[in-house]
Amino acid sequence: MKKMFLVIMVSGLIVSSCKKDDYDGGTKPPVPPAVNSVVITAAGDSASIVSKLNQFRVLAGDPLNAAPGATGGRREVNWDGVPSNLTNNNNFPFDFFGSSDPNLGNARKRGLILKTTGTSFRVDTTDFSDIEPSYAGQFEAFSRKRLFAYMGNNVTEVSFKVPGTQTDAFVKGFAVIFSDVDDANSTTVEYFNGDKSLGIFKAPVGPQGFSLLGVGFPDEKVTRVKITSGNGLLGTGAKDLSNGGAKDLVVMDDFLYSEPVAAQ
Repeated sequence: MKKMFLVIMVSGLIVSSCKKDDYDGGTKPPVPPAVNSVVITAAGDSASIVSKLNQFRVLAGDPLNAAPGATGGRREVNWDGVPSNLTNNNNFPFDFFGSSDPNLGNARKRGLILKTTGTSFRVDTTDFSDIEPSYAGQFEAFSRKRLFAYMGNNVTEVSFKVPGTQTDAFVKGFAVIFSDVDDANSTTVEYFNGDKSLGIFKAPVGPQGFSLLGVGFPDEKVTRVKITSGNGLLGTGAKDLSNGGAKDLVVMDDFLYSEPVAAQ
């Protein structure tokens, strides 16, 4: 009991000290409270991350939705349904999984929009070895057989629509599975509510394996995410850090997120 009391007293002193520094007698603005978040991470082979992946699925919501009109549950994108004419080239459409075209099937209506900046997205079945042969030993698909990368930039931005519509939406949680994270500081996801950053979260190291990073926000709306995949770009002759290169080259596989809801 004495030890417990001592810990409580020390904690109280630390909090009081922080408050004094934050306010500084009224000369400094108060530090905003930390955003409430639930972070789920894992790294290793597919068997090593599946339990944490299932935890994020529960956090995002059940069931897995396959059609527009849902009010709960979650969405998943694993790139494996992308047709061959949009695979192994750099012409993947920015709104492929965010279509509102009534003539297209429900598989295209998942409310996911990739930011258009003039460069290309690529869905690949060769572990990107068509670009550089050494990548065959670096990258592996979590869900067979397609991987995904933003060519010409290591930053991918994602926003959301109510599935099947052009209505802006938000989600409560978003996760990415990365392939071959070697540097603990190279790969991050930043979450936003409008222009407000909800925090930058690091993906765990998973060399020549997988890294799962998923974050849920019980009290916030996530209107977009900024994904930084490694610190270098794929290209002929550009080798990964773990293969004698100077940069950590990272690609993406599955995206998971709660059902997009109309922004208020």
